[in-house]
Amino acid sequence: MLPQDFDLRRLLELPGPAIPEFLSESAGGEAASGPLLAPLEASSEVWAAGVTYLRSREAREAESTVRDVYAKVYDAERPELFFKSPGWRVAGHGMPIRIRRDSRWNVPEPELTLAINAHGEIVGFCAGNDVSSRDIEGENPLYLPQAKIYDGSCAIGPGIALCGADALRNLSIELTVLRAGRAIFTGETRTSRIKRPLQDLVDYLRKELDFPHGAFLMTGTGIVPPDDFSLAWGDRVRISIGGLALENDVAQ
Repeated sequence: MLPQDFDLRRLLELPGPAIPEFLSESAGGEAASGPLLAPLEASSEVWAAGVTYLRSREAREAESTVRDVYAKVYDAERPELFFKSPGWRVAGHGMPIRIRRDSRWNVPEPELTLAINAHGEIVGFCAGNDVSSRDIEGENPLYLPQAKIYDGSCAIGPGIALCGADALRNLSIELTVLRAGRAIFTGETRTSRIKRPLQDLVDYLRKELDFPHGAFLMTGTGIVPPDDFSLAWGDRVRISIGGLALENDVAQ
C-alpha cells in the first residue's frame, strides 16, 4: 500500500533520478484492505502500441482480410499507437472486465504497461490487459477503436513497480485463463521479444503530444490464444509480469 499522502501525479511529474526505489509500505505500517483500485488517476491517459511482437503480426494477418497492413506496420519505422482508455474507465486488480455483446471472438492481451513521467522517462511498469474483439478488428482495420475501446476493455495493476527501462528488457509475461476453476489456456513470452526498443515507443508517442502529468503505455502482446478460443462470462484472467500479478473476472 502506498503512503496515505502519496501523490501519483507528482510521481509522474518528477524526473527519473528523483523517483524513490521502493514505495510499498503504508504510512502506519498496516496492510491495505478492500479491493485494489487501478494505480492511476481518473484524468490519466492509457495509450497502446500494436503489432510489436512477431506473434501478434502473424495473428493479425490470419484474422484480417487486409493482411499486408500488419506486415507493413510491423516492419515500418513508425509504430502503431492508439488511445486505449481514460483513467476513470480502467479496471484494477480484482475488478471486472467485459467482452462486447456484439462480438463472438474476444481475447485477453497481456501487455507490459509502461509508467511514463512528464519528461518522457520510463519510471516503472504495471501488468496490463488490452481486452480485444478479434473478429471486429479482423473485419476491417478501421474498426480497431470498436474492437479495443469500450467499457471494461482495459485493466491495469496491481500497482506500479518502479524501475528504469533497462530492467524491463527480459521480463517474463504469463497468461492463464480459468473457467470454472480449470485452466483452459496458458501462454508465456518475454519482453525481449518486442521488436522495438521501449523508449522508441515512448518517443513516438510524445512526438506531438505533451503529457504534463505522465501517461501509461501498453506495449503490445506476444501471447495469442488459438482461433477457437474466446473469453466467456465468468472466466478469470490472470496475467503475471515481472513479479506483478493482475487478476480480473469477465462480467456481463
